[in-house]
Amino acid sequence: MISPTRTDDGLALKCGEFDTLIDGLEYAARGTAGFNFYSGKGDLKSRLTYKELRDRAVEAAKRLVGVTEPGDRIGICAVTSPEFAVLFFACQYAGLIPAPLPLPVTLGGRGSYERQLQRMAETGDFTALLTPESMENIISSALNDNDIPVISFSEVDKLPLGGKLRPHSAEGPCYIQYSSGSSSSPKGIIGTQKSVTANCKGISGVGGLEVTNEDRCSSWLPMYHDMGLIGFMIVPVMCQMSVDYLDPQDFTRRPITWLQLISQNRATLSFSPTFGYELCVRRWREDRELDLSSWRAAGIGGDMVQPEPLKAFGETFENSKFNMPSFTPSYGLAEITLAATFSPKRQGLLEDTIDINRLERTGEALPATDLTPADQRRTFIACGKILPGHKMEVRSFDGKVEDERKVGRICLQGPSVTPGYFHNALATQAAFTDDGWLDTGDLGYWIDDQIVVTGRFKDLILWHGRNIWPQDIEWAAQAAAPSRCGRACSFAVGGSGDEKEIILLLECRTRDEAMLAEIHTTVSAAIRLEIGAPVTLILVPRGSMIVTSSGKLSRARVREKFLKDAILNLQADVSLRVIDEHRGVS
Repeated sequence: MISPTRTDDGLALKCGEFDTLIDGLEYAARGTAGFNFYSGKGDLKSRLTYKELRDRAVEAAKRLVGVTEPGDRIGICAVTSPEFAVLFFACQYAGLIPAPLPLPVTLGGRGSYERQLQRMAETGDFTALLTPESMENIISSALNDNDIPVISFSEVDKLPLGGKLRPHSAEGPCYIQYSSGSSSSPKGIIGTQKSVTANCKGISGVGGLEVTNEDRCSSWLPMYHDMGLIGFMIVPVMCQMSVDYLDPQDFTRRPITWLQLISQNRATLSFSPTFGYELCVRRWREDRELDLSSWRAAGIGGDMVQPEPLKAFGETFENSKFNMPSFTPSYGLAEITLAATFSPKRQGLLEDTIDINRLERTGEALPATDLTPADQRRTFIACGKILPGHKMEVRSFDGKVEDERKVGRICLQGPSVTPGYFHNALATQAAFTDDGWLDTGDLGYWIDDQIVVTGRFKDLILWHGRNIWPQDIEWAAQAAAPSRCGRACSFAVGGSGDEKEIILLLECRTRDEAMLAEIHTTVSAAIRLEIGAPVTLILVPRGSMIVTSSGKLSRARVREKFLKDAILNLQADVSLRVIDEHRGVS
């Protein structure tokens, strides 16, 4: 019977003090820490010490160098498995550029997945694509029109041994990581050895998570997303930390297993988007004992930080010794490798309740007062301070640096920032300001020296001089809706300016006409009260929404699907009020 790798591996702690990923792995291989892979029931399936990872990666690299050229791009299906980790690091030793690829279950059907994969393969100019045997058929079908060899993980072991290793230098590339595509087609973000090691150092050091010898990670996050790939595979290697993994699909079926692993292995660091915490609350049955007191940094990242689900998590697991100050909101994006900000240690959820009406009309995030009506209050969560060695500015749309509490575009500069998008000069140019700062496309404002993120610029709905955030509409609907409702998605269609029609799609897990009518009435009333703008509510079946590879709602793609008349309205007697000329608008 195997046991998980130890937390304290006996090595002197070095956090991010390496020039390349290979340097970090070579040092970590001297100790006994490593990766542990668990089933949905919490059984340890396999483990991979960093020494074993190094040895297996070197052998695989010797086989890959014989069939590739330095700098070739290699797509790798990013399953949560020892094989993915081995092949990712094999590419580092072989002088290749790995591109972790999402899995079919994340993209809403086989057809959608194949189209996404085709676009990635075309922009990535892959030399080969490595996949588990179980996915060979779907991968080969997706790449039917591309002259790209599809090689199973097991077939890599049968390749002949090639020449000498050719590891990347400190000036070299590291990977291509595809954006999640929440508002556009996926783009290949270039990660370099310098940008990745700089972010690892920032994440693990003072101003970040301040990693110690006593830290242990637990993760269900997918390896094709920056939070999973960087935060819970690369950073642990660069800090000699052990990690306990749960496959993302197993997490969605048995989310409490995630908490069980934290409890039994005394994990201290684990992150999730808000919906992960929310899912745990919904599935908790008090059928086991948990001790979450070791969890010192319960990170939130990957989407907007929503206070109410997090508070519900804290209340639900208070008896399991979860500490509310352990919540660690953060902000980042793949274009800065992973992390840009972390909230200070033990700060927890720093709330900022503002007058949303003033924000929408003036762009100022002014604190709510006793005179602010309840339906005009909106609570945001501060996402912390910029990592040391990096800079952040909030800029107006004409480039002016904004003062505190003035909403603008979040711009970043520093060693963790990507040099651009692979084979996409136009997107690279659009991502940077004239003076060389990364324009994230996110909107936010300062409170003291902490950033508050309010949403994506592309998602804003302009209506009668107001800037309406779709999240406000969606959250109002979900708060008012009964338990038989799921995801919500809001966007505008039709003409320009005030002629736009605001649409809200709300997933329902029922087709009972009376229940649907009740949901429609209840939610419509809540939206009128909360938003103060006309919103066309359409109840749709479960599974109508499209999410990105990281689990975020893709409003742009849902809107496109809606305009193609490809979303069913569950209420035949409810007028959609969408005129024909709306159809086909991009």
